[in-house]
Amino acid sequence: MNLMGLQGGQYKPLSSEQITTIHEASLKILEHTGITYEAGLEETIKLLETNGTSIDMDQKRIRFPKELVTTQVALAPEKVLLCGQDPKNDMNLTEDRVHLGTGGAAIKILDPDTGNIRSTTLYDLYKVSRLVDQLSNIHFLVRPCIPTDIDKKDYDINMFYTCLAASGKHVMSGVNDEEGLHRVMELAAMIMGGKEKLKKRPIISITACFAISPLKLCTQSTRIMQEAIRNFVPVALSSAPMAGSTSPLTMAGTLAQLHAEQLAGITICQLTNPGAPLLYGGIPGMANLKTMGYSGGAVECGMMNAAIHQLSNHIKVPNYNSSGLSDSKEPDAQAGYEKAFTSVLASMGGSNYIHHAAGMLESMLTIAHEQFVIDDEIIGNCCKVLQGIMVDEEHLALEVIDSVGPGGDFMTSPHTMSHLRKEYYMGNGVTDRKARGKWESEGSQDARQRALVIAKKLLANEKSYIPNDIDAAIREKFNILLPDK
Repeated sequence: MNLMGLQGGQYKPLSSEQITTIHEASLKILEHTGITYEAGLEETIKLLETNGTSIDMDQKRIRFPKELVTTQVALAPEKVLLCGQDPKNDMNLTEDRVHLGTGGAAIKILDPDTGNIRSTTLYDLYKVSRLVDQLSNIHFLVRPCIPTDIDKKDYDINMFYTCLAASGKHVMSGVNDEEGLHRVMELAAMIMGGKEKLKKRPIISITACFAISPLKLCTQSTRIMQEAIRNFVPVALSSAPMAGSTSPLTMAGTLAQLHAEQLAGITICQLTNPGAPLLYGGIPGMANLKTMGYSGGAVECGMMNAAIHQLSNHIKVPNYNSSGLSDSKEPDAQAGYEKAFTSVLASMGGSNYIHHAAGMLESMLTIAHEQFVIDDEIIGNCCKVLQGIMVDEEHLALEVIDSVGPGGDFMTSPHTMSHLRKEYYMGNGVTDRKARGKWESEGSQDARQRALVIAKKLLANEKSYIPNDIDAAIREKFNILLPDK
């Protein structure tokens, strides 16, 4: 059952009038309030000034004319293709087509053997990537954890290498600097057989946290964003305000500010390289004003992320956003309902590239093998909702009803057999529907225990997607720290 790229858009938290109101408010923010910037963006500022923005050097404020924003945003592609090394994992991001996958930069993992918390390693990244590769409802791989056991200078190349070796799905991650970006681009080109082939089939993309909310350009991430755009590497323009902390407490205010940040980022990108592929990357969240921390599992996060797709769709740019976060510290009931609510809302909203949807716990600080498996099941259910109910002659089954007749049963009907595994989502084995006696005889395992068993079975399957000769050339050129299999 193919549950990738299904049609969303059934849930619309904003009316057409509200979308227009927020969009116009965002344009007003850019024109009157403007955005500020960190030092070191002289070339970007010059580019903006040359093209008609108003620069107040004393206040370090950039103000964007409405006409400039509207013109430049219209140049951004309505469709972005993100490819896997295995073509069956290719994703066509456009309109209301929905894809869900991993995300984050966790620094802790629930050890699958001890159950204790510990720091994440490069080998953890490899194992999680192998797991994601085999979980069919997780559509893409955004690097889910940071290897804390290697030097920062080796992060970029090793994170991308490890993900690309372990998975045939599309790989996205941030990078530390422009040099790291170019090394990663060279790595991907070696795997694909050249830069032009990589451009036609981008197996990597970059996330750039260009905006420091509220309304401030980050120097390093803006430079990375523009360099990726210059090289036609697809880039997600990430900005993640927290309502009540780095954006207004109200959802409408947060959406207006975030949309303004995205419009500014898209304008900069299209002035840098018109027509280059990008994703509107609004990730609205909430601050926990009791602790001043991040509250990722709130139902309002699902509502706002669904609204984000409506805003991106309004300007005809595919979007990247978030679901599946939880404030829970382990795979428990709280994690289940927080993830299910936000993921079903974001997917029914029609979001194109929903990251964080698998594996994350403790508001993005922690991952767990079993959580990836549980979330694969949750995502599968979300996608089944998007399929809707088929109503045609075959599915209405009038002839079958007539042949069975009043008082009969459908258990042995050929029609039942032919639809048994297609009409209903069967899951990946996490959900238990056995009778109590059977469940008890098999060890009385809960969902977390069953998921961990599934994860261990999948991780017994070793594989590398990088051919041996290319792998040898990569290892000769770069300091690859993952042991050669």
